[in-house]
Amino acid sequence: MLSTVSHGPVLELRLDRPPANALTPELIRALTEELGAAARGKDRRALVLSGAPGMFSGGLDVPHFLTLDRAAVGRAWLDFFALMRALVASPIPVAAAVTGHGPAGGCVLALCCDQRIMAEGRFKIGLNEIQVGVRIPRPILAVARHVVGHRQAERMCTQATLFGTDEALRIGLIDELVPPERVVPRALEWCEHMSSLPPNALRRTRALTRRGVVQALDGIDEETLEQFLDEWFSEESQVALQALVARLAR
Repeated sequence: MLSTVSHGPVLELRLDRPPANALTPELIRALTEELGAAARGKDRRALVLSGAPGMFSGGLDVPHFLTLDRAAVGRAWLDFFALMRALVASPIPVAAAVTGHGPAGGCVLALCCDQRIMAEGRFKIGLNEIQVGVRIPRPILAVARHVVGHRQAERMCTQATLFGTDEALRIGLIDELVPPERVVPRALEWCEHMSSLPPNALRRTRALTRRGVVQALDGIDEETLEQFLDEWFSEESQVALQALVARLAR
């Protein structure tokens, strides 16, 4: 489900749930726990979040989520927001080694990292949630705006666009394109550079630049969650989600 690889002061967290590295509640919690443990470790200076060759993460495991009742879905989404916060507010830098496709929740994970290095090729990345009947939650919009700006974030969220690698690089959704075999090594090189910087000054500066996104993640109250769950369990969303599951089954 989740593998860890130590590269000296850099820890690689590798999503390992074939075939699509889809995010279940268990995987979301495991990743959050590993991030917290790594951040608390005195010898860790940076993190790499990676996936499998050709597939970074396909996002939430929708077939599994559709088996959950309202309370369980609410807990899972709160856990996902907690995972986003753990990435955004990490006291040490995090590089996303986007090893392949990264739609929806996979794109969210990458957006929450400091640097996004993606494999060259015919891969897609973007926020296509509304295509399957899910409204973009406020924290995801906040992190998208933080990375690509208001106009491109609006385009990503409202048009359900999945970008090819060249377009993703052009709009700033990703920072670098490298050959597939170079994605993780290049992420490690970036981490080594960041590890060479004065750690206290870096930590304080990163916290300053990411304060707005952290505040958006901290602003999820019960009323906001209940409204989102009403939308999740609406007829429109459930029909669209079931149609997605049918397409995946084929």
